[in-house]
Amino acid sequence: MNQEINKALEVLQQGGLILYPTDTIWGIGCDATNAAAISRIYSLKKRDDTKSLIILLAEPKSIFQYIANPHPDIVGMIQEFERPTTVIYDQAIGLPDNLVNADGSIAIRITKDSFCKSLIKRLKRPLVSTSANTSGKPSPKGFADIETIIKEGVDYVVDHRQDEQNETPPSRILRISADGKVQVIRE
Repeated sequence: MNQEINKALEVLQQGGLILYPTDTIWGIGCDATNAAAISRIYSLKKRDDTKSLIILLAEPKSIFQYIANPHPDIVGMIQEFERPTTVIYDQAIGLPDNLVNADGSIAIRITKDSFCKSLIKRLKRPLVSTSANTSGKPSPKGFADIETIIKEGVDYVVDHRQDEQNETPPSRILRISADGKVQVIRE
């Protein structure tokens, strides 16, 4: 796994795109602070760039670097999640405009996947994570289901976990406001 992290890290540091396994489904990723790489993801997915993407972080405390006014106990709230959960926060900061939603929000998931966690810690920046499919097509259930256009459109395909056939559902999506109000977007 360490060799795969090193290869993926090198590509990400050069502004490239990777195809990689996450704690939910296979994703297309890039350095979340690199606007040009983010634009390439929109182009590859044939996705309207007004639809924002999500980012992965390795640790809950990292949220404070990218959200202006999170709930004071957001770390405690996140630690209670028993399954992969993406949270939409208002007032994103320190991220490129083409990553942030038009309303100023950003979706963040704290990954528990050891590969993703290690990669993000080594990159020292958030990682974009969007499903490995073109816009309008279903999310792949496994590596074998990923369209050729996606596999050929990235700069590096991570070899780790390609043979797994588990059908992990996409993450739950919540919106948590600064006052702690929770809205369920997708269960």
